[in-house]
Amino acid sequence: MQFDVIIIGAGAAGMMCAARAGQRGRRVLLIDHADKIGERIRISGGGRCNFSNREVGPDNYLSQNPHFTRSALKQFSARDFLALIERHRIPYHEREHGQLFCDDSAQDIIDLLQRECAEGGVRWATGCEVERIERRAADGMRFEVATTQGTFRCAALAIATGGLAAPKIGASPFGYKVAEQFGLPVIAPKPALVPLALAPETLERLQPLSGASFEAETRCGGKPRFRADLLLTHRGLSGPATLQVSSYWQMQEYGGDKKQPIAIDLLPGLDVPAWLEAHRHGNILLANLLAEKLPRRFAQEWCTLLGFDKPMAQLTKRELQAATEALQGWTLMPSGTLGYAKAEVTLGGVDTRALSSKTMEATAVPGLYFIGEAVDVTGWLGGYNFQWAWSSGWVAGQSV
Repeated sequence: MQFDVIIIGAGAAGMMCAARAGQRGRRVLLIDHADKIGERIRISGGGRCNFSNREVGPDNYLSQNPHFTRSALKQFSARDFLALIERHRIPYHEREHGQLFCDDSAQDIIDLLQRECAEGGVRWATGCEVERIERRAADGMRFEVATTQGTFRCAALAIATGGLAAPKIGASPFGYKVAEQFGLPVIAPKPALVPLALAPETLERLQPLSGASFEAETRCGGKPRFRADLLLTHRGLSGPATLQVSSYWQMQEYGGDKKQPIAIDLLPGLDVPAWLEAHRHGNILLANLLAEKLPRRFAQEWCTLLGFDKPMAQLTKRELQAATEALQGWTLMPSGTLGYAKAEVTLGGVDTRALSSKTMEATAVPGLYFIGEAVDVTGWLGGYNFQWAWSSGWVAGQSV
């Protein structure tokens, strides 16, 4: 059977691409190895899908080519997807930092995408494994895709198979293998938006702090600061503040730089030097003072761990300075991550320098497109990765 477009991967980007192409009058086949589509969407955002963010721009993404996202995000913006949400009368709400969630269920997003695909007359092949892809030159059909449900030919082929995060629901390196088959470079993938592990000796030292949770501000080197909840676990660091900074910690390896530790501001937004100075001559224990701002058990154990378990009046000038610096930038060096099983997304992927930023087409392989998480574009936590799926899928669907 012949189609104008075959899309492999019926996730967020794949369905968006299929819907747009179909509504432009293209004959579209959407292939997915799973019987149940949209599982990543279904489980996201606690089942309510953080589908986008009010404030989305290139600065919210990591890539070896940081300006690559600019065109797609401009062509199909967060406002455009929000208009689609409203047209389908899906109730939604906004949380902190501009995050947008469904009021009811992530299933609403899956249903929206399926309706959009139906409007475009998209054909589906679910529970369908791709066995091989070959390039052709005859009759305008550039590619042949052999599957467990037959062999199909197409003029344009879009790969939307995602990255390696969440292996339990079918993540695979399929997209990277296709890129390599056609000579496109791939930036080595790594887990991103992921909890960070600490070395055994560090964990042993921090064991009394395990279970503590509080708002903090994290940073890695000179990269952005992220203010959100942080959780100390029996394995390392977790919580949104950790997930956000983890991508930047992972990114350091690409440049061959020596990895920098994570710096944690335990009292973000507070003028720590002035606050401590105001209590400089009192008999209150530093731990009790900190307990006004931090969980009491954490404050006590942290002061003991760092040797600050004294009344304020007994701290020397040097000790007070050390305490100030530690509160504003407590540094911990991760030993690694908790891997793809705990990762929200994948860092790395198909090198964007081999793709057109306007269409997502491979510049050296006419008719071949890569979209969504398969590409070396990784967003922050907070709806940015879904917006990249919508934007990259839409522009590819507009071009195929």
